[in-house]
This record gives sequence, C-alpha cells and structure tokens, in this order.
Amino acid sequence: MRTIISTLLALSVYTLSLLGTTAQAQHRHHREGHPAGAIVSGQVSTTESGQKQAVDFATVYLKGSSSGGSTDEQGRYRLKAQAGDYTLVVSAIGYDPVERAVSLKRGEHLELDIDLTPRAQALDEVTVVSTGVSRIQRSAYNTVAVDTREMRNSTKNLSDALAKAPGMKLRESGGVGSDMQLMLDGFSGKHIKVFIDGVPQEGVGSSFSLNNIPISFADRIEIYKGVVPVGFGTDAIGGVINIVTNKQRRNWFLDAAYSYGSFNTHKSHVNFGQSFKNGLTYEINLFQNYSDNNYLVDADHVEQWNADGSSIITDEVFRVKRFNDTYHNEAAVAKIGVTGKPWADRLMLGFTYSRMYKEVQTGVRQYTVFGEKHRRGHSLMPSLEYSKRDLLTRGLDLTFTANYNRNLTTNIDTASYRYNWFGERIRKTNGRGEQSEQYARAYNDNWSATLTLNYRINKANTLTFNNVWNLFHRTNASLLTGTEIENEFAKDTRKNIAGLSYRLMPSDRWNLSIFGKYYDQRVSGPMATDDKGTDYVMVHRSVQQAGYGAAGTCFVLPGLQAKLSYEKAYRLPTIEEMFGDEDLESGQVNLRPENSHNVNLNLSYSRTLGRHSFYLEGGLLYRNTRDYIQRNIQDLSGGKENATYTNYGKVVTKGYTLSARYSLARWLSLGGNFSHMDIRDMEKYQIGSTGNSTPNLTYKARMANVPYMFADSDISLYWHDLGRKGNLLTLTYDNQYLHSFCYNSEVIGTNSSAYMIPDQFSHNLAISYSLHNGRYNLSLECRNFTDERLYDNFSLQKAGRAFYGKIRVHFGD
Repeated sequence: MRTIISTLLALSVYTLSLLGTTAQAQHRHHREGHPAGAIVSGQVSTTESGQKQAVDFATVYLKGSSSGGSTDEQGRYRLKAQAGDYTLVVSAIGYDPVERAVSLKRGEHLELDIDLTPRAQALDEVTVVSTGVSRIQRSAYNTVAVDTREMRNSTKNLSDALAKAPGMKLRESGGVGSDMQLMLDGFSGKHIKVFIDGVPQEGVGSSFSLNNIPISFADRIEIYKGVVPVGFGTDAIGGVINIVTNKQRRNWFLDAAYSYGSFNTHKSHVNFGQSFKNGLTYEINLFQNYSDNNYLVDADHVEQWNADGSSIITDEVFRVKRFNDTYHNEAAVAKIGVTGKPWADRLMLGFTYSRMYKEVQTGVRQYTVFGEKHRRGHSLMPSLEYSKRDLLTRGLDLTFTANYNRNLTTNIDTASYRYNWFGERIRKTNGRGEQSEQYARAYNDNWSATLTLNYRINKANTLTFNNVWNLFHRTNASLLTGTEIENEFAKDTRKNIAGLSYRLMPSDRWNLSIFGKYYDQRVSGPMATDDKGTDYVMVHRSVQQAGYGAAGTCFVLPGLQAKLSYEKAYRLPTIEEMFGDEDLESGQVNLRPENSHNVNLNLSYSRTLGRHSFYLEGGLLYRNTRDYIQRNIQDLSGGKENATYTNYGKVVTKGYTLSARYSLARWLSLGGNFSHMDIRDMEKYQIGSTGNSTPNLTYKARMANVPYMFADSDISLYWHDLGRKGNLLTLTYDNQYLHSFCYNSEVIGTNSSAYMIPDQFSHNLAISYSLHNGRYNLSLECRNFTDERLYDNFSLQKAGRAFYGKIRVHFGD
C-alpha cells in the first residue's frame, strides 16, 4: 500500500509541475502582447423556499471561445474574451442549463447574473432535512446535510440540530455546558471528528464545543458517515461533522437574539458584519450561555449522616435538586479580510476568544456527588484563511488555513468538606479535596495547518490533495502551595495526515472516487511505573500507517440514487485519550491506533407530484474494528472513580438506518428516522491471556454503554401571511425514542436492572411567529413536556420538563 501512496504522491507532484509549466507559458503569452478584450462576470444563484442561494462549482463558458471556468463558493464567475457576439452557457448538476446571448465590446466589463432552476428529477434537500445542499447530495460519499436556517428562532444549539439526521444521536451527561458526545452509526465521542469550514476543531477547548455554539453560527451542517473524503485530512472512523458558515458577500447584516428559560438559563448571541464594494469584509460573532442547571434528579446510594458523624447508605431513591452545577461561557469570533480579489477569492484574518466556568456536580457516576469542585478556563485562537480558484492555471484551486490555540484550564478541588445529595456537608478528617486534592493548571498549545489543492483537469476528471499538520504541547503546574510548581514531564503530539484522491464524473448520472491516505503520529508523555501512580517515566512512540478506499454513486432511475463506499481507515488516539483531562479522566499514552474496514451502502428516492414531495432513504453499514479504543470506569480508593481508555481487541458493527419525509407545498412537513446498530465484542479470548488460552466471557455480547436502537420524528405546520404579507406562524412537534441498553457488560447487566438504562420517549413542542419576512421573531418552547426520566452515559440523568422563550431580530441581507 505504501508503494501505491508513493506513486499517487509522485503523480501529484508531476501534475503540479505541469501546471507550473502551463502557467509560465500563459504568462509569456500575455507578456508578448495579448490583444485587448472584454470581461463578463456575475453571480450564479438559485431560489429555493423563497431564499436566494449561490450555486458553487457551476460550469460557465462562452460558446465559440476558449474562455470558461467554474463558479466559486459564492457563485461568482469572471471570464475574459475578445470583443464579439457569444452565447454564455451556465450548467450545474441538478439544474437546468441556461444560455444567454451576450455582445462584448472592446474594453467593456459586463455584469450578468444568472438564476438556475432545479431540475424536477434532482434530489431536493428540502424533502430531506434542508435546502441548498445539492452539491453534498451529489457526492459519492454517504452524506446528509442539516439546514439550520429553519431552526434559528429556536433555542437549540448546533449539537441539538444534529439530532435530526438519520443515525445521529446526541449524548450528554447533564444540562447546559455538560460533557457532550455525538453518536453516529454506532460510533461516538472521539470516533467522530468536528470541523468548522473544513478546519479541524481538536484541542479548541470545551468553551467552544458544539453544545455551546448557537444555531445561528452555521448556515448548514454537513454529516459524512463512515468513509470520509480526503479533503478533510482526518483520521475519523465514525464520520465527520462539518459546520459550514455563511461566506456569501453581504452588504451588511445584523442578527441578534436572547432567550430565557427553566433552571435560570440565559442564552444570547449577536452576529453582524459588512462587505464593501472594494472587497473589504468583516464579521463579528458574540455569544454566551448561562444556567444554574438546578433540575431535579432521582438519586440512589445517597449518603446520610447521623448525629455522631457516622453515615449510612440505603437503596432508597430520593428526588433531589442539583446544587453545584452552575455553568457559563462567553465567546467572541472576529474576522476581517478581503474577498473577490484577482489574487485572492478570500483572505481572512480571524481571532477567537472564549472562556468558561463550570461547577462539577458529579463524578462519572451519579452517586458520586461534589459540593465545591469546579473548573475554569479560557482560550485564545488567531487564525488565517486563504482561498484562490484558478491559481496559476485554470482549474487549480487552493485553500489554506492555519491557527494557533492557547488554552488554559484550571481544576480546583480543595474542599474541606464532604457533601451528599441533600446539600448537607460534613468536615473531612483526611485532608482536603472531594475527588483528589488539587489546584492545578494545564497549559495547552495547539498549532494546526491545512492545505488543500483541487485540480479540475476537465469536466469529468478531478484530483484532490490534502495535508493536515497538527502539533500539541501541554504543561501542567500545581498552585496548591501558593506558588506555581511545574510538573517534570510535558505532553507532546505531532500528527500529519496526507491524502490524494481522484474523481471521475463523466455525467450527471454517476461518479466515482478513489483515494489513499498516509497517517503519521509521534507522541511523548509520562507513563506510571506503579499501580498507585506515584512514579512516572517519559515514553516516546511513533505510528505510521497507510489507508485507502473508494466511493461511488449512481442515479439508477430519475430520483433513485445509490451510493456505495469502502475504506481501510485508521484513527489515531486523541489528546484526551492519551493524556486525559487532568481531572476525572486519566489518559493512556501507549494507546494504539484503531484500524477498521468500513462499508456503507445507501439508497434514496425522491419524488414530487404537484404540491406533494416525498423522500425515502435507507442505509446499511458494516465496521470491523481492531484495537477499538473504549472508555471505561476505573475505581479509585475512597469510593471514587474516574474514566480511562483502553484498546479492545475486535469490535464488529452491523447496522441500518431508515429515513422518510413528506411535505405539502409550504404548509406541512413531517418525517422521521430510525437507527439500529448491532455493536458486538468479537474477541474470542481475553486480551493478554497467555497463548489465547482464556475464553472471553463477553464474546459476542453487545458493547457496554452504547445505545443500539433509537428513533425520532417531527411534524411542522406553517401558516404564511398571518396578520400581514411576509409573516409566518410555525408550530412544531418532535420526539426522541431510545431503547433500553446496558451501561455495564451485557453479561452482568441482564441479571440486574441496576445496570440498565431504561426505555425513554421524550416529546417537545415549539411555536414561533416571524414578522416582516423574518425581521422580528418570537418563539416559545416546551421540552420534554411529559417530564420523562432521561438518562445517558453510565446512567447520568438529564433535565426533565423545561420551558424557554426567545426573541430574535434580523436586519440587512
């Protein structure tokens, strides 16, 4: 396989050298005196659901000339030609082609915008979950996209929006600001990588995680399931979440909102920006979240103290209120730069600042309760973004991003008391600290750079090269003595992932991509030499692996699309898995990378009959994963516990997803998703047993703490022009169902309900009213209105019935 990768990389270098030769020849041609001509430019767009959207990657050319190209991500094009009469031809997959007669005069710059009409047989994302994502739908990879615009009047954050996608489930350990994991087709947590506009978000800090970012931050969310394009340069096995922001040029805009609800929850955001005629562009995004998170939970194993200081623990279940769980975070994202220049389609400098404060109510299990333990942190991240289409020669596109993130987290556990679920406390007799005494600071420095070269050889053939480089460095210091004492050992990783792909797309009906990836990781960090963790030595290790895969899609019949993909994939251990969080999670620096054979088959069908639109989708998946990295609970002295990560021999996942949606004109939309994931331990013998002599008691059992069957559905009713033209009343009902699962080994859990997370079926209602075409908006929500008991990771309980209200205004483009 390394020979294949070397050959592909050599081909890439050779291609680029040819491009350079071509560019030099073109430069000589202009220098020798190219006759003066004319310019025609403009924007290619389409109108869907009453909103105008740019069409990127549309083909634009002048018949009878050699002038042609493709639109950029804002749908803009620019062609040069000799003076004369031509026919401008614009075409894009999924749209009817447009031809316009143009007459160009010497020295003239003609502005001509083109509006494309979607073809009747094209897959229209409005019947799935969103609009305006046809390029993703045409991809050979198993992808869906969630349009966030219809949710902007809700109090949802980005992670809530993802729950609408088939095979996707949001897992949280509590309320606002709690630890969050996304589950996609049976994989969760670190198996799934998160990007914002193609930039990896690993190491950015918890204050800028998806369950903290407001829904208005994104234009849409792209979900790549299983097999991932090389353009992301990632080592995900479960899939990729790509948050896509609005990059269209807008004269000026302002979007602001505030919401208040149960548990003293406040959320607000302000987003404003402007683009000038000279290309200067700026954008500011501010948001915050605050909540007391003082909702009721059912607590067992509650410790109670007698008058003499002794304690008892009974099996009685008490309804108690959380009391040490306040969370707040604030973030500011600023960007300034230029767009639409001959030397840069987009050049933006950015700066992100975020901070958070979080009280820690429980350990990894709910019966461990804390009364004073907390953490705080902040993050600073400057960034650079540059993109240029037709660099040096027509068809060669370059995108480059770079950022540096300085993240500081302080964990504080210095209490002199023990607490129970009633908020009562008793003085400790054996030192300070509820989990383990600490006043510790972790400095995290994270450098990241991404380079993507995309070369459209012609309409049918495209080469893509991507390289992601990442460097991480962590130092720790203790502040218990009042002075900062730095730990002896630092923790470092260096990661580089390179990929090259070739895509063949000879027609609108089918396309095929093949690709190869090369993974390189170097790690150094401390490893304990004894069980008590009192002595450490520095260890170093490195990993080099090669992966490969292919993906294809075909429109079997008008409206019926099939997708098939395969990948031999690797996932390198993350920073958290190797180094922990310096508090409730301990890392394992010697973790091996996961490797997996991933197969995805997907069929989708869409049909529009007059005012009625239908969409059906089904997917099958298979994952055969070795050295699976599993998160387990580790018991500590004093009845405490933390989480740790270990390599597990062999895990096989077989599953399927179903999705359906129906819409009636602009008045009704209803649909739902169902997922079943069978995730089994397929290791026959206990890991580490001599000569494979000891049978594995959990062989063929389901993996612990992983939901395997869940579903959701929703229905929305729309009343247009209520009160006056341009107003809209929306009423939405949605629900989520989760089948019971075992958070311990299935072998143990089937004999005791104490290890089972029960069936859950929650319901939500929302009503919103928009005035003046969305300029003023008011919404009310009731989440979990039946007050269902909701549980997740290791039976941690989430909030019950809650009410929220939100006001939002939007001005400008």
